[in-house]
Amino acid sequence: MANNLLKGKRGIIFGALNDMSIAWKVAERAHEEGAEFVLTNAPIAMRMGAINELAEKTGSKVIPADATNVEDLENLIKESMEHLGGKIDFILHSIGMSPNVRKKKHYTEINYNYYNQTLDVSAGSLHKVLATAQKMDALNEWGSVVALTYIAAQRIFPDYNDMADAKSLLESITRSFGYHYGIKKKVRVNTISQSPTVTTAGQGIKGFDEFINFSEQMSPLGNASAEACANYCISMFSDLTKYVTMQNLFHDGGFSNTGVTQQVIERFGSED
Repeated sequence: MANNLLKGKRGIIFGALNDMSIAWKVAERAHEEGAEFVLTNAPIAMRMGAINELAEKTGSKVIPADATNVEDLENLIKESMEHLGGKIDFILHSIGMSPNVRKKKHYTEINYNYYNQTLDVSAGSLHKVLATAQKMDALNEWGSVVALTYIAAQRIFPDYNDMADAKSLLESITRSFGYHYGIKKKVRVNTISQSPTVTTAGQGIKGFDEFINFSEQMSPLGNASAEACANYCISMFSDLTKYVTMQNLFHDGGFSNTGVTQQVIERFGSED
């Protein structure tokens, strides 16, 4: 149900690949709530996805940009402000990629060139987005930046590989840049730590389907869906959360605070 929570707000949404993407769901909900925004992704990702379909559905412009390239980001922000007619109110960073995961390299035997790519694409890109936006004075006061993360930043999930390191860095950048941006422009920066979610990126992780099932049984409320995550993002972009910043916000049905559930205990109980 739409409540015009983002009426009059302008934004940039990174990472919508197809209708399985959380960023795609966020774009749909932002449109329903009255926002205007630009969609962006790396040129190679855009060729793989269906972003133009989403743009048509939401009346949005698509501006290709490599989020690891500062020149691309400068052009993206400049064109976005021109197209939208003013400064930006919200940014979604939904970007993650690991060549080591794709190439099935074990964490203890990763390729370090790939590792640097993982960190740059999945975390360093947030720093570059924030630094470029600040340099260009692109975000309005009380603007909101949200990046998507995962609990593997705090706990070991073996097959999440070097993406866990990248998410740890992403969350650290959120705290550090959130402090400086808050002091300077009252811009808030947060991460949302989402339940394991069926997306194109997530499906590339070994044992992902089994882990989704385990997480469902370990979460008192069950796994949060992509649609539910989109709703949470909308609340973070709205004025209802103006004083929330530098936080890692768990959106996982209670998984992050659950030691064990009765359902899991029973699966491992004796059959005597």
